[in-house]
Amino acid sequence: MRETLASDYRVRMLVATADFLNSSRAASAEEVYDVSEKELTSLGAFESNDAALAVVGMKAQHLNGVPKDDFTLVLEDIRDPGNLGTIIRTADWYGVKSIIASPETADLYNPKTINATMGSFLRVAVHYISLTEFIGRAALPSYGTFLEGKDVHTIDFGRAGLIVIGNESHGISAQVEKTITHRVTIPRRGGAESLNASVATAIVLDNVRRSS
Repeated sequence: MRETLASDYRVRMLVATADFLNSSRAASAEEVYDVSEKELTSLGAFESNDAALAVVGMKAQHLNGVPKDDFTLVLEDIRDPGNLGTIIRTADWYGVKSIIASPETADLYNPKTINATMGSFLRVAVHYISLTEFIGRAALPSYGTFLEGKDVHTIDFGRAGLIVIGNESHGISAQVEKTITHRVTIPRRGGAESLNASVATAIVLDNVRRSS
């Protein structure tokens, strides 16, 4: 919560205990309410919350291109809000500042997504747009994850590009596949049928940063 109060998000309302208000930048909120821990717990969805709740304004989307000297994460049809939140948190860990998501991808502002980001939504911008249109005009190499492709551990990703992660069950669609310039695979050593999308993202980004 303190990260949110210190960010450039507009905090419309802050509901918090006296202890929290005495130790935070509550002045950045437009409305502030002092409540007890019991009252706070009854207002929120998490039983363990004994500090603060906030009503925060959503940011308008302004996509002015993507960096030509770094990597951008591209998500196709990631339906699970928890997965999306974990991917955002992972992107933040590896210094990825921008995510492009298909319109079918889970909502950034879903409570489960926000909770799973652990505050990383404050630092990673998420934009929703048609992926085929976006990838086609980005003029950057695109690396898509598939069951068959070049071993992710052997690829030189260079210094910039698009990292494309597909749907949890079906992977990258045939339509988006046509825009991919490099097919990447994470070698399977055991018997699991597939990897969780957020885990696959972490493995690929770790190799991207290792080679760049």
